[in-house]
Amino acid sequence: MGNGRFAVPVGVTDWVTALGVAALLLGTGLSGPHPSGGRELLGSALLVAGGLALAARRRAPLVVLAVTGLCAVGYLGVGFEALAVSYLVAVYGAVRAGHRTAALAGSGCLLAALHLAALVLRDGSAREVVAQARSTLELAWLIAAFAAGEAVRQAERRADEAERTREETARRRADEERLRIARELHDSLTHQISVIKVQSEVAVHVARRRGERVPPALLAIQEAGREASRELRATLAVLRDDDTTPPHGLDHLPDLVRRFQGAGLETTLTIEGEPHAVPAAVSRTAYRIVQESLTNVARHAAATTAAVLIDYRPNTLALRVDDDGEATSHPAPTPGHGLLGMRERVTALGGRLRAEPRGAGGFTVQAELPTNGAP
Repeated sequence: MGNGRFAVPVGVTDWVTALGVAALLLGTGLSGPHPSGGRELLGSALLVAGGLALAARRRAPLVVLAVTGLCAVGYLGVGFEALAVSYLVAVYGAVRAGHRTAALAGSGCLLAALHLAALVLRDGSAREVVAQARSTLELAWLIAAFAAGEAVRQAERRADEAERTREETARRRADEERLRIARELHDSLTHQISVIKVQSEVAVHVARRRGERVPPALLAIQEAGREASRELRATLAVLRDDDTTPPHGLDHLPDLVRRFQGAGLETTLTIEGEPHAVPAAVSRTAYRIVQESLTNVARHAAATTAAVLIDYRPNTLALRVDDDGEATSHPAPTPGHGLLGMRERVTALGGRLRAEPRGAGGFTVQAELPTNGAP
């Protein structure tokens, strides 16, 4: 099934064509003038063999060209009056596959063989059949088969070239857009993050030199500045196709939780199930969902505690983030960019996401990410 339509396998199409041509040749040959006795059996076998050989015309076009040519000479030589349909189809297949020279050479050999047979045969009726077949091949059908094969080959070649051009254009545009985004991020964020990072480290250093107690909020700002700098470098490396820094995943969740604990949010991490390897995309998405959820809790929820649960299931990675923020009687809030980004990541993996306030207060984010066959 493709594009909403039923697609017949190529092998089935080839066999249907071969059987159809064999039946056509046999019916035409037996319905017209033909010899009797042993020559009838031989000619009938050659008619059927020439048709059935077409089943392999895609896999071995030159072999099929030779077999159908020999069969045509054989059944015409014994006196069957039948057009060499199987050979014409073989010519079409060989030219379509790009074997134009071989098709021309084979057709020349076939015509020479028919000339020779017309001279050698003593049976007047057989000689007349061979002469008629030779004239037919010389006049139109052979040219038509060759032209049809060449036309289809050229059309397929142009289609392949157009597809390659489209893919290259799309890839080039994507590369240009990635580099543009990288430049924008570098120009707009690097300086500000560096200033925050340097100033926070200077403030911590000065406070420690004076023997003063360093406020936890200042330490949290210092660590957040360092982490933001690392994240920005990793993001720029990915955008520039220079990904030497592995992206954050499930293994980095303990460090993430500790950073939020240092910022004054009492955060716990619970692992359930038997931990096992998951696709990299699933690991990255799980980390981003937890990171975004905890960031939202710290910024907007006026919460004091948050609980992160990671549940390893046989074919699914489930995660849940709960906080004790202010209760709300309103329905789920309008999704912002953070929640929208989470939904896009989860949907891309074929998973499910639920984010809503709890009736007793607080907010819950739940996600289920498939781990079997995830990209």
